[in-house]
Amino acid sequence: MNDGIYKRKGSSLSLSKLIVRVALFLSIIAVALVLFIVLTVYSSNKLMNVESDSISNVPSNVLPSYSTCSFESFDGQTNLSGWLFKCDNPISTIIVVHNTGANRLQFGVDMIDMIEMWLDNNYNVFLFDLRNSGESEGDISGYGYLEWQDVIGAIAQVKMISVTTDVILYGVGSGCTACCMAYSKLPDSNLSENELDKVDAKYRHLGFDRGYIKGMIFDSPAKNSDDYIKPIVAQKEFMGSITQNFVPYAIRISSGEDESYNLAAEISRMPIPVCVIYGGHDVFIGVEKIDQLLDERNRLNEKITSSVFIPGAGYLEAFSTDTYTYSNGILSFLHVYFG
Repeated sequence: MNDGIYKRKGSSLSLSKLIVRVALFLSIIAVALVLFIVLTVYSSNKLMNVESDSISNVPSNVLPSYSTCSFESFDGQTNLSGWLFKCDNPISTIIVVHNTGANRLQFGVDMIDMIEMWLDNNYNVFLFDLRNSGESEGDISGYGYLEWQDVIGAIAQVKMISVTTDVILYGVGSGCTACCMAYSKLPDSNLSENELDKVDAKYRHLGFDRGYIKGMIFDSPAKNSDDYIKPIVAQKEFMGSITQNFVPYAIRISSGEDESYNLAAEISRMPIPVCVIYGGHDVFIGVEKIDQLLDERNRLNEKITSSVFIPGAGYLEAFSTDTYTYSNGILSFLHVYFG
């Protein structure tokens, strides 16, 4: 009889130990999960609150003649600041969309020579600061997930103050995401009246559609919009090798976007002239990924595709590495497709 009591006590003791172990294991998982969430939120907040470079103090006698302007982003809540450079009888207006953490002078004062080159070849130029950059308002950056609204606001401003009948978007780094998302958000120019009636009124009231964008220039385009965020997290954040796949999701949700954006697919099928610029030592985006994007673009739209390759340049270093080839590559693209 005593043996039975001992057996029941032993079984109860073993069960208690099992419960304690399971509870301990679940507690460890819960703590790890909370830590992971905290790290993800911390990293995403840190990246979205990135400080941009202030605009260089450029002497007025160095800059070509320009007019300053203040305008609203498409969100109707963010005031943006920009410069419009005009020429006589312009062919089109080039709108420069800078990378996150930069400002309207993406390449500093060295960019002035390129602006003058565009003006000399009959292109107006519009430079502006995205939200949370330069002289524009806004407290956070979205790596393109918010800035596409700034691009649409810039297009609307150019349409109002420039005499050109179209624009060419020039995105640098995450500015490529902003340009592509702005393009895809705008109504297609071939919609029927019935289809157009189904488009959100805020887009119909813009007075322009996707057809107003006549060409695209991309400096270091990624395959996916999240690719501008993941390397930063992996390289600079604690446990970034783990959280890099989740921080972009947190930034998207904070920006009001549910999904990442397939830049490679969008760029490949754009029915307008596209120029891709990249460096041979780009390990941030990955030169092989840009090559794949270009291969697909050429497969679908070879006749309206151009590229500028700077062998010794890293990510966003093509301009500084070989300014002559960079600038003249863009100029050649403009001459071939826009006159």
